[in-house]
Amino acid sequence: MPEDVKDVFGHAIDLAQAGGKHRDAKAMSGFGSAGVLEMVEDFRSDTYRAIYTVKFAGWVYVLHCFQKKSKSGIKTPKEDMDLINARLKAAKQDFEAWKMQQGAPR
Repeated sequence: MPEDVKDVFGHAIDLAQAGGKHRDAKAMSGFGSAGVLEMVEDFRSDTYRAIYTVKFAGWVYVLHCFQKKSKSGIKTPKEDMDLINARLKAAKQDFEAWKMQQGAPR
């Protein structure tokens, strides 16, 4: 991934950690809320995406970063969506385990 793209994605994640939202971050469709965000950045003739979630209070989980190699227009390929969903599920389990360690109610 080009450094310029990493910088943009890193800035978006920094903003999310501080409770803000990058102006180009958009809710990713298929997740029912604005808790899963997508950044899209073009560099030369390539497109890159970063998917992260802010669903868990005080935590930002980066779910997937990848170069989009379109075979079906702008739609995210099923393999990438499956990976994002699996990582979101793992993030939820991680967050719940952390809350239990802190003695917080579920």
